Amino acid sequence: MSINIAAFVSGGGTNLQALIDEIGKKNIDGKIQIILSSNEKAYALKRGEKHGIASIYIGKKNFPDINERNEKIIEILKEKNIDLIVLAGYMSILDEKLVKLYKNKIINIHPSLIPSFCGKGFYGKKVHEGVLEYGAKITGATVHFVDEGTDTGPVIMQKSVMVKEEDTVDSLAERVLKVEHEILPLAVQYFCEGRIKVEGRKVRIGGLKNETCTH
Repeated sequence: MSINIAAFVSGGGTNLQALIDEIGKKNIDGKIQIILSSNEKAYALKRGEKHGIASIYIGKKNFPDINERNEKIIEILKEKNIDLIVLAGYMSILDEKLVKLYKNKIINIHPSLIPSFCGKGFYGKKVHEGVLEYGAKITGATVHFVDEGTDTGPVIMQKSVMVKEEDTVDSLAERVLKVEHEILPLAVQYFCEGRIKVEGRKVRIGGLKNETCTH
């Protein structure tokens, strides 16, 4: 049975595009039913429209009351019979009610190896700035389930990236983004195949032998 996916976005949507591409190649047994953006000018909305996917803005401008905004989001998700929410560069905090309603059904991508350089204040390029300032030799990307905390949910998949001496924030961000484009669609693929099992803080993925990612 095909999985109904909602993609939450706020920016350019390159991770969204990676998902769309893998679905188009039939590698993911799922369909993006709705793209929801917290930013009305997000280019990700245009990506969705280009591929014929319903794409809407729900944010502070059209729903200034946060409770009404959250209720509207939940209403849309129920309307679309959503099985999985993918945060593909979503820069807003999810409501606790939504997180509980979709427990272990919300996947996020973070541009570091959690639990390093994550949590409050670590988002976007601030993550890579932190890595370079600290002098870390390895960074990477993490796909994880979302819980009530910030970047604290069970880790599904990680992949590392070496930090080069000559790296700038932009060059490091670019290499990490390539890894994000690999592991986010892969995690969604495994979810859609029913291969992911959560046991406390540990995520087990069935049917894997030799993968390049650390699970």
